[in-house]
Amino acid sequence: MKVKTFTATIYVGLKHGYSGEELPTQPVIDYIQKWVDDLGMCVTVTPTNYIYSKGHESGLIVGFINYPRFPCDEFKMKNNALDLASGLMQFCKQMRVSVVFPDETIMLSNDPEIDKNTAK
Repeated sequence: MKVKTFTATIYVGLKHGYSGEELPTQPVIDYIQKWVDDLGMCVTVTPTNYIYSKGHESGLIVGFINYPRFPCDEFKMKNNALDLASGLMQFCKQMRVSVVFPDETIMLSNDPEIDKNTAK
């Protein structure tokens, strides 16, 4: 079995906005579990640490592949990844979440200052 390769990767932190409070991993995994159960999907979840200028936080990397046993077209997989990323951004109280595809990276944002600066 083979299908056209397509991947999507979501990068989400667990620190609530700029509050310093960090969400435990298990409630996020439970949220993802419900999301995949509702759609009949499968994703990977890998714990990670984000180290950035003047700070750090725990986070998760959520991976999608076009699995040959249950193939999915690119458009649907991209929409599913963006939908989960948007839900995770709200659930994890994040200002931004990144979704990496083979051809582009999309940053979802709840930050009005960034939205204002990128709208120009």
